[in-house]
Amino acid sequence: MKGDQALVKSINRIGLLRLLREHAGISRAGLSERSGLTRSTVSLLIKELIDEGWLVEADAFVTGSVGRRPTPLRLAGKEMVLLGVDLGPDAVQVVATSIHGEILEATQAALRSKDPDEACHQLVEMATALSAKMARGGLRLLGIGVGLHGPVDKRSGMLEFAPNIGWRHVEIGRRLGAELAQAGLADVPVYYHNEADLAAVGETEFCERPVDDPLVYVSCGVGVGAGIILNHALFTGASGSAGEIGHTTLVIEGQPCSCGRLGCAEAYIGLKAIAAAAGCFQDDVIDRRALRARMSSRDPATRAAFAKAGSYLGVLLQNAWTTFNPQVIVLGGETVTLGGDTLLDAATEVLSRYAQRAGLTAPVVKTARYSDLATAVGGAAYALHAMLNPHQPALHSQYVPTS
Repeated sequence: MKGDQALVKSINRIGLLRLLREHAGISRAGLSERSGLTRSTVSLLIKELIDEGWLVEADAFVTGSVGRRPTPLRLAGKEMVLLGVDLGPDAVQVVATSIHGEILEATQAALRSKDPDEACHQLVEMATALSAKMARGGLRLLGIGVGLHGPVDKRSGMLEFAPNIGWRHVEIGRRLGAELAQAGLADVPVYYHNEADLAAVGETEFCERPVDDPLVYVSCGVGVGAGIILNHALFTGASGSAGEIGHTTLVIEGQPCSCGRLGCAEAYIGLKAIAAAAGCFQDDVIDRRALRARMSSRDPATRAAFAKAGSYLGVLLQNAWTTFNPQVIVLGGETVTLGGDTLLDAATEVLSRYAQRAGLTAPVVKTARYSDLATAVGGAAYALHAMLNPHQPALHSQYVPTS
């Protein structure tokens, strides 16, 4: 049947693109061998992908043998662009990237309103403006990925709880779908997920092969969370809330957290707690400029606040290590940027102490490849990841609520 043939063709195209991501420079013959497809099928599909701008042919290999030399193929992504968005508690970031993770442009604006409809309107307004600019440059938008600062239920597509923005049970997909339709982007796939999850995908999707796996990305900002890559896939748990380590308990009956519990990691590592300890938090507003200036001038009280938070972060990293046994832990978010070595040295020192006491080697700890843009770039990466891995759960704006 025609529908079945189209599905098979789509699956085969995706399979070839994924092989080319893992084996850059492979030839048509190599693709045929690894995919199990006939050489004629591979040749037809490769021609389509080259014509569409996905692939480019490199210079032929010199093999020394008689006959036609194999021609290497590489992903090009010519005239293609991805958009990623970080919808944070205080600001909206939008980036445009190539399919290789090159940042083409980035914009940021303060969040005008914490009302969900208004926030989604601002998000789409910014994404539409950047998309139009890319289109004027001859680039075609493949997809949009949006990072949200709270767990997203993968069964319903609903943002369950984002305490730092005051949202609970928000249907983000419906809002984004309506806004994109009004903006003339109804046909562009939009994916949305927890911000730390997307940043983790960005670390593995936009990197040299082979990737670090398992990998835990720890997001440190106003909130604290984690994204977990396991067996080349995003681990989200039964409903989608895996990785909410900011709301694990570090201190029994400790400081109050934004979620309503006591003693959560966020209450000690979150940027509000650090700013308060440094005297840069008033009327529920973080004075980021003052924090940055005081760290630049090496103010003792501010450095002490970041060092103390770093020690708590080290405990959290030890817990993540013993729970997930990752090859690498990646730290990202504005707290990491602001705290710099003061925060990182304190965290890794505590982690190393735990490792030494157990006679074990701690995992490698790195900072995020894209720094403060990790979530936004991760959104772009997730859009590409979802297109190349359709068998894995990916949330789309056109979901239908279960009730």
